[in-house]
Amino acid sequence: MNLNIKKNFTLNNKNYYYYSLEEFEKKTNFKIKNLPFSIKILLENLLRHQNENIENVNQIKNLIKNSKLSEIFFKPSRILMQDFTGIPAIVDLAAMRDKVFEMGQNIKKINPLVPVDLVIDHSINVNFYGNNNAFDMNVKREFKENSERYDFLKWSQASFQNLKIVPPGNGICHQVNLEYLAEVVSKKKINNKILVYPDTLVGTD
Repeated sequence: MNLNIKKNFTLNNKNYYYYSLEEFEKKTNFKIKNLPFSIKILLENLLRHQNENIENVNQIKNLIKNSKLSEIFFKPSRILMQDFTGIPAIVDLAAMRDKVFEMGQNIKKINPLVPVDLVIDHSINVNFYGNNNAFDMNVKREFKENSERYDFLKWSQASFQNLKIVPPGNGICHQVNLEYLAEVVSKKKINNKILVYPDTLVGTD
């Protein structure tokens, strides 16, 4: 299935395009108007990646029919990690770079394929309490006791593309995601054109 369902619009003198579910409905026999928003978001994701060598015609049918027994392709806009699950993943990427270097290859090829936000939110222990400076004192002690860890994270953010580190003291990952990281609408520049699409993520909490 390869339908031309792209639509354009202009906002603040900038041109954007998106994959239109209305156009999809017009050009197929699928009725999607009354589908839940969550299913529509997954459908847009399938249609947007339809040219990435995936067999998605049946997946689209199963998704619209709300089949609970079928797998579907899903490529999130970004990944949300916290320290317990995120730091081991970054260590794995660093180890992969070491191996690629040993093989004489370009280590810059080893990067997350989608943007990753790593929120350090499980690290601070309560050593000080009962005064107005307790929080700042606990954060300061965390950085001092685990300086090697934060040196590694600082290096990682500078070395890897698509990786952003949120240091401790800014809130838990869900809160930080909702208040600061979530875009609602994501955008990406492709061939000098700006594609907009729903912000989706996979969390590793």
